[in-house]
This record gives sequence, C-alpha cells and structure tokens, in this order.
Amino acid sequence: MTLEAYFEEKKGFGVLSTADGEGRVNAAVYSRPHVMEDGSVAFIMWDRLTHSNLQANPHAVFLFREEGPGYKGKRIYLTKTREEEESELLHALRRKSPSPDESQKGSKFLVFFKVDKEIPLIGPGEGA
Repeated sequence: MTLEAYFEEKKGFGVLSTADGEGRVNAAVYSRPHVMEDGSVAFIMWDRLTHSNLQANPHAVFLFREEGPGYKGKRIYLTKTREEEESELLHALRRKSPSPDESQKGSKFLVFFKVDKEIPLIGPGEGA
C-alpha cells in the first residue's frame, strides 16, 4: 500500500519529532501528512519549536498510531527538502477552516520532506 493510500484510509494519532542543532529533542502532535505526487510528504506548521528545529537540523521522524486495538502504525524517517510560507498550495491542502483568531498566531509554513525510511510502529523494521 502506498503512503498516499495508507493515510487516506487510516485514521489515528501522529507525533512529529525533531531536534535542534545541538540535539535537543522536541515532539509535537501533528495530523496525517499530505502525500505529494512525487512521494514526498508535507506538513503544515506554525513558526514554533518544530519549525525552528528544522531550520538547524533537517531530520525528523513521524510516528503514527492507527485508531483501534493494538499498536499498528508506522514510523517514517524524514529529511526536509524545502518549505513554502503562506503559499496557495498550503491553503489548498488545509483540512480544516481557519479559526477567526488565526491571523494573530503568525505565519504558517508548508514543509516538504523526502521519505528516508518507513518501518512498522512496533518491531525493528528492516535494517535495524
């Protein structure tokens, strides 16, 4: 199953983990990524700690736990390739309507990643 089909079909809970240039780790709740035609993935994010970390260190891991019993899901290892600030594509990809006070929170970014590795949520995965 492709990542695009997987994230269209599965619902669940996601956490995007990043680290700054000195290795201090952060984890934040994120919705399912947007899977692009070229196989890259993109997340919409505010200019907060996760976005700041990605300026210094382009590597991240997205952990996704599927809804339902047990521990099914994926760990997806990512490398940032580019980003767009307040772009038309960002606004077209949004899954929910903006809240009235959203403009007071600052800029939003559409951050693109290449997928380096994809392994199951539980277990070592390939090459581990």
